[in-house]
Parts: sequence; structure tokens; C-alpha cells
Amino acid sequence: MIERRGSEGATPGFLVWRLSTKWRVAVDRAVAPLGLTHAQYSLVASLYGMQHAGERPSQRRLADHTGLEPLYVSKLARALETAGLIERTRDPRDPRAVQLALTERGQDVTRRAVKVVRGLLDQLLEPLGGLKSPRTRTLTAELSLLLDVPLDPTSAGDGPATEAPAG
Repeated sequence: MIERRGSEGATPGFLVWRLSTKWRVAVDRAVAPLGLTHAQYSLVASLYGMQHAGERPSQRRLADHTGLEPLYVSKLARALETAGLIERTRDPRDPRAVQLALTERGQDVTRRAVKVVRGLLDQLLEPLGGLKSPRTRTLTAELSLLLDVPLDPTSAGDGPATEAPAG
């Protein structure tokens, strides 16, 4: 049985924040022995999938895909290039754009990291019946729906607060 600590009565926003924090910390710890942080893992794992689909994305395209800020992707890409995991080259069609690709070493490290993170994901989803369970498919569909909702912080506080903070 799973013990629920402090989640009774919590808002969805608080639970999403807690789960994302729990996940980030777990992935950080899991990929640290491979020389990666969670943010770097997100970048190389996304790049790995895109490369296998035949794409050589620009930093901007990778930023859009991961949801990370373009400036942060640029900083991560430079660190990963210094570590010998990716190569950055100018896009021949747009000299302002930088394309990214995993090096051979980067592909090896990423394959190992994906395996480790997949193990964490299996642990996380076990209470729902595992990665391929109907409950997990439903959760994935619901999370995708929420991610597609545009959020406008300027209109979020249009009325007086009558409830506890949703954060």
C-alpha cells in the first residue's frame, strides 16, 4: 500500500508541482553517474529520439520540443558539446541557426541514461498498473490535454481570491 503524505485536500497545481519535483530529483540522481543532469538528460533523450526519426533539429526546434527556453537550451548544448556528447553546427539553410546531433559517445551515454530513466518510470507507474496499463494511457492522455492548454499569466488573476492558493 502506498502512503499518501500530505496530499489529502491538495490542489491539482500543488500535486503537479510535487510530482514534477519528485521526478526531477529522481532523474537527477539516476543520471548523475553518467555525468548528466535532469535538464541535460531531457535534451539528449529528445535529441536521440529526433535523430532516430531522421531529424537533425536546430536548437530552437529542440527548445520547442522540450519546453525549455531557447537560451537555456543553448547553454545546455554548449556544456554537452564540451563534454563530447553533442556536436553543434551551423545550419546550411540558415546561418543564424545551430543544428544539434549526438556524437557516438553521446549516443552511448544517452542509451544508458534512457534505460535507467525507463526503470524509474516503471517504478513510478507501477501503482497504475505499469507503463502499458489502461490507467497509464488515460493519465498520459489527460496530461497531454493539460499541456496543450495555453496559459496566460496576465489574465490569471482577474478576480478576487476566494480560495486557498492553487500552487
